Amino acid sequence: RQEGWHYELENENENLKYNGVVYNEMKGAFSSSEEVLERTVFNALFPDNAYGVESGGDPKHIPELTYEEFLNFHRRYYHPSNSYIYFYGNMNMEEKLDWLDREYLSKFDAIEVPSEINMQEPFDEPREITAEYPILEDEPLENNSYISQSMVVSDSGDVLKNMAFSVLEYVLLSSPGAPVKQALLDAGIGDDVDGSFNDGILQPFFSIDTKNADPKDKDRFVQIIHDTLEELSRKGLNRKAILAGINYFEFRFREADFSSYPKGLIYGIDMFDGWLYDEMAPFAYLKEIEVFESLKKKTDEGYFEQLIRDHLLSNPHSAVVVLNPKRGLTQAEDEQTAKKLAAYKAGLSSEEIRKIVEDTKLLKEYQDAPETGEALASLPVLKRTDIQRKTPITLKREEHDCGGTTVLHMPYDTNGIGYLTIAFDAQDVPDELVPYLGILRSVLGYVSTENYSYNQLFHEINANCGGISWGLQTYPVESGENKCYRQFGVQAKYLYGKQDFVFDMIKEIILTSDLADAKRLKEILASQKSRLQNALTQAGHGTAMRRALSYISYMAAWQDRTAGISYYHFLEELVNHFDERKSELTENLHRVMECLLRPEKMFVGITCEKDAGKTVLEPLYDRIADLRSVLYTGQAQTGEFHWERNAANEGWKTSGQVQYVASVGNYREKGFAYHGALRILKVILNYDYLWMNIRVKGGAYGCMAAFARNGESYMVSYRDPHLKRTLDVYRGLPEYLRNFEADELQLTKYIIGTISELDTPLNAAAMGGLAFASYFTGVTEEVFQKEREQILDATAEDIRALADLTGCVADTENICVVGSESVLEKDADELKTLRPFVNGR
Repeated sequence: RQEGWHYELENENENLKYNGVVYNEMKGAFSSSEEVLERTVFNALFPDNAYGVESGGDPKHIPELTYEEFLNFHRRYYHPSNSYIYFYGNMNMEEKLDWLDREYLSKFDAIEVPSEINMQEPFDEPREITAEYPILEDEPLENNSYISQSMVVSDSGDVLKNMAFSVLEYVLLSSPGAPVKQALLDAGIGDDVDGSFNDGILQPFFSIDTKNADPKDKDRFVQIIHDTLEELSRKGLNRKAILAGINYFEFRFREADFSSYPKGLIYGIDMFDGWLYDEMAPFAYLKEIEVFESLKKKTDEGYFEQLIRDHLLSNPHSAVVVLNPKRGLTQAEDEQTAKKLAAYKAGLSSEEIRKIVEDTKLLKEYQDAPETGEALASLPVLKRTDIQRKTPITLKREEHDCGGTTVLHMPYDTNGIGYLTIAFDAQDVPDELVPYLGILRSVLGYVSTENYSYNQLFHEINANCGGISWGLQTYPVESGENKCYRQFGVQAKYLYGKQDFVFDMIKEIILTSDLADAKRLKEILASQKSRLQNALTQAGHGTAMRRALSYISYMAAWQDRTAGISYYHFLEELVNHFDERKSELTENLHRVMECLLRPEKMFVGITCEKDAGKTVLEPLYDRIADLRSVLYTGQAQTGEFHWERNAANEGWKTSGQVQYVASVGNYREKGFAYHGALRILKVILNYDYLWMNIRVKGGAYGCMAAFARNGESYMVSYRDPHLKRTLDVYRGLPEYLRNFEADELQLTKYIIGTISELDTPLNAAAMGGLAFASYFTGVTEEVFQKEREQILDATAEDIRALADLTGCVADTENICVVGSESVLEKDADELKTLRPFVNGR
């Protein structure tokens, strides 16, 4: 009832409601246009097997699930006979298997579990489906549809074919100027064309999508795809593009960079791509080196062209989906649900209504009841003394000077890969040019240069290295002052022998990028606007939190102007009036480059082996000197970023059915200092106070909090049915902390959770990045060690002492909410302004 759904009625005179964590999660999922499209495609391609239904549940039907049905499902399928178990690491396998049998498997009887996914029978002819997704009254109906074509092309057991389709997706759709994407853009069918190869399922499928399209163009969409693919299959694909795609995937496979996730976990997940569907093939997707070699040989044999003919051109098992916007759809569904509940309540007897009120009360009492000491003591737990006191973080960094440029060498074992950062100080970019930094980041490497068209440039880079990308970075200073270092730069990863190539490409891009190609710039900006809109609304918790921080933080305000809500509305305005502003755009991009890309503003970081001097470092200094010699040295306009503190307290209306509620503050500005106990407080809030009050009792899918070293702090909810109630929970935090009690066992559990976050595995690239960042932030190994000791030595009194500190965020003086129009308007007294997210500048 708590996690799935339940009737909620606190008194007999209230309106009956549904609530539940998963129920609210899926209301959020079914409000997202991208997720509605994906679900509709699955429904269309797989009407007769498990993929045709939503694993998380359709919120319209979740309340039909009974508790008995849920228990029976769990008993039937959540059994070790239906499990997949693997070990990873250097261990005594016989000993572990013996333990597994003794402590787990021997306690169950083997049963037959019919959990196989049935193959969807191929269609006799393609199918077409039209569906709808919700938008606000302010959003346009015209040119706001999705059109998608998808084809089932393979099966999970064909590793070679599946990797080949991943490469085809790169060649045909995802790379700049990819032929299918470009043909659709040139025809004016949508302004953001994308594709995907959906593997990891029994019957993988290939999709081609366009966004912001006219639904009347459906037939033209299908015909252009067919004609383009037919021509490519007949004349042949670009060989360089195929090899670039193969190298792109091979580099990532060999590098095995899984960010902060343990390799054993990711390898286990990868195993399921084959193992779930063939018990004899658990390692099929971990042995792909020979697959890449085979694909390289097949490049000249017409293999990829034949795949197009067999599976993309002549494939009846396909579906075309048109997803149209509909105003008022969310409100209509809410009204329908309310009427259904009202009718249900009207048919209940007084005794039955009192039973729902009593059940609501009992559930809340159950949620309020703390775990018993006996229950907690039954769980195995480490002692504090079992935890290593020395920080595992080692910041290896050697500083060198190269003709006036600071070079930071981070000596870590990278297995022959160089991780390069060239950063340019962006402190004095004039205020009016700051948003153009976001555009420049998106343009460099994606427009033509003197020697390469933009698609040739992309393929040349991916054929020779692990990638070159441009971006923005901000570093808060350890002092806690409301300032930060701001940089624009380029990052690359490559095998040592490709270092000269990387510098040649960076030089080519800086010196000769065509910033006057209006057609190409418009394509890039329209696509970026579309994707940023989706990213900001999908991750509404991060969007609300960062926007709220921009009211009080210089750094967050700069980030908002270059990547957040402000930047999105800047892009929206620019795209809507592109023809009038295209000359201004080109001029301002040049002004930004002249201000930024200067020798005196350059920093260089390189992460590679310590003994890579002759192969990497010595040649690197020569290349840095060469790059310095061609950077801008003439007079350039400089200025300051203008920012004023402003508790805007905004509500951003979307067509969704849930909220993302953020409250922020800065404890340093209130006179408090950073302490390691704040790390423990984050765990306590995320898994106790906020978890219990916002997720367990409130029904939100998620909630989180954090307290940064520079004082910036936040609490935020995720897919939350409430607004005002959530703010009241935030306001209650100081009082909760003043009365906080925890015995040694409870506090140790919080400390273990805290240390597990600190000790997340970091690979060489991540350690190099941390060492590079610490140069600017001022965070040293000693700082990390002090923090760790404060965590390990923390007492319940240390947590209680944080009560007043949290007032900076609990006072809800700086809030931002992204969410449904109806809830924002109902609780509008908590906000100063309400505006639509789209067209809401």
